[in-house]
Amino acid sequence: MRKQYRAEGLAESELAPTPVEQFRRWFKDAATEAHLFEPNAMIVSTADAEGRPSSRTVLLKQFDEQGFVFYTNYDSGKARDLAVNPYVSLLFPWHAMARQVIVQGVARRTGRDETAAYFRTRPHGSQLGAWASPQSSVIPSRAELDASYAELAARYPEGEQVPVPPHWGGFRVAPQRVEFWQGRENRLHDRLRYVAEQDGSWRVERLSP
Repeated sequence: MRKQYRAEGLAESELAPTPVEQFRRWFKDAATEAHLFEPNAMIVSTADAEGRPSSRTVLLKQFDEQGFVFYTNYDSGKARDLAVNPYVSLLFPWHAMARQVIVQGVARRTGRDETAAYFRTRPHGSQLGAWASPQSSVIPSRAELDASYAELAARYPEGEQVPVPPHWGGFRVAPQRVEFWQGRENRLHDRLRYVAEQDGSWRVERLSP
């Protein structure tokens, strides 16, 4: 089950000035060079008020210097966690490239205008799904979920605008620490971490593998 990783690594001299710019470089590598399936898939880890952690895979929809954005049902488990504990970890597991990126930061809801603008870009079926699914809630059967979707599809046929659900929207994770991990030979991996400073600059640390 072991695999020898690459000889080439990641040096401090190669890093971009900010973690978002470095992420942009690696994301481009993952998407256009390695052609990974859904390179924007990330593991979002949250913790509830008692500190009990939970993780799930979510798709990254946008990123810039302000943070990393994903969308969800505000009644979901992850959203309930973030309501009481806004600290979150995002993990991008790019196994095929022997790379991973870990983003640690604070999540805040996006504005309704931004949420609505993104919602309009979603496929019609996904818009209906945001209404049909009471995410993370216990339901009696798949049939009930399908019936709810069918009712909505009849109410809002293809081509008709679907209203934005009030219980659905985005979270923007403002990064505080971002680690770039590059697999190396003999398990002597490169781990370089950006740490946010009070003045808005970034400090780079090398971590032992």
